[in-house]
Amino acid sequence: MEASAHAVAPVDGDIGKALGTDYFLIRPELTPRDLEYLQRTRDFVENEVLPTIGEYWHKEELPRDLIRRMGELELVGDAGIDGYGCPSMTPVTAGLIHMELNRGDGSLGTILGVQAGLAMRSIAMLGSEEQKQRWLPAMARMEKLGAFALTEPEHGSDSVALETSAQRDGDTYVISGAKRWIGLGSVADVVVLWARDRDDQQVKGFLVESSTPGYQATVITGKAALRAVWQADIILDGLRVPVTSRLPGANSFRDTAEVLKATRQGCAWSALGHAVACYDAALTYCRSRRQFGKPLISFQMVQERLVKMLAEVTAMQLYCLRLGHLMERDQLSDTIAALAKLNNTVKARSVAAEARNLLGGNGLLLENHVIRHMGDIEAIYTYEGTEAIQTLLVGRDITGVSAFA
Repeated sequence: MEASAHAVAPVDGDIGKALGTDYFLIRPELTPRDLEYLQRTRDFVENEVLPTIGEYWHKEELPRDLIRRMGELELVGDAGIDGYGCPSMTPVTAGLIHMELNRGDGSLGTILGVQAGLAMRSIAMLGSEEQKQRWLPAMARMEKLGAFALTEPEHGSDSVALETSAQRDGDTYVISGAKRWIGLGSVADVVVLWARDRDDQQVKGFLVESSTPGYQATVITGKAALRAVWQADIILDGLRVPVTSRLPGANSFRDTAEVLKATRQGCAWSALGHAVACYDAALTYCRSRRQFGKPLISFQMVQERLVKMLAEVTAMQLYCLRLGHLMERDQLSDTIAALAKLNNTVKARSVAAEARNLLGGNGLLLENHVIRHMGDIEAIYTYEGTEAIQTLLVGRDITGVSAFA
């Protein structure tokens, strides 16, 4: 994609393209380190992800080689996860990596979100020194995979009402219950598992190795979105873990919510990546496709649609940049993260639908990528809290009245 007349002149690898046409001159706001991470991720996406990911998506196959490469390229980390062999990142740096990976594929972006944003972040924020030393270095290298088991079959949006229970029994906890839609839950080496302590009825976090007797995970098949990452149904049948497996900093659902706040803003960056991919695909296609004797871009209706898509992408960029700056200053509230997640996922759905429309029947082909992004954004729109839940969170904040039951 050529940069528009208003776009910043691209640097190595055409970072202007990675920014989705830098129409509002965002590049000067990025540090050299931001740009280096973005370039490294972009090279990975262009050279290794895009040529192969359609086949993985089609076959519902986990891209293990690409997962390993993410660790080798030091892309697995997040803001606030410092030391322990983890790459150092600012919130903006981490966001740009999420954006670019999702521009390549939503499954890879989700794998990063589960591994770093949920599992590693939980251990870094809430774990003991021994737990951090044991798990974080290997997870950053993608030598060990993690999962985050919160959602239950009967408690999706209403996650605070979880029924999985943990009962102290001497120097162990006995955990029973069920989890659903757990990314990497069938292949993870360690699972950050959330359960209600029967003694004080508070939600606690536990590090459970998937080889533990009583842990049974089954891959959910037949998905029409995020087909290259496996989600699992998990049954916990009298599973026993030592007391030392409990996350000492996880003592109530408030601690769980602190982890989720950070990942919601990650969803906003992820949605931006999908929107950038769809806008770029539409603009590239309309430049080359001829109908009625001339390129599609010469038609007024097509230009209008492209401009509206660009407007949405640019607004999403500004949302994300502001999120990163607020997080750097420790001023990111859960409701700000919720509004950004709501806005960007809604806008990304719109951009994807418009791109599919502009490509006509060719938009249905995996080789043109748009239909894959269109399916994947549906999952991001839903996970980490649906549009309705984000709306109610912000609504309660601005009115002072809770509409939750």
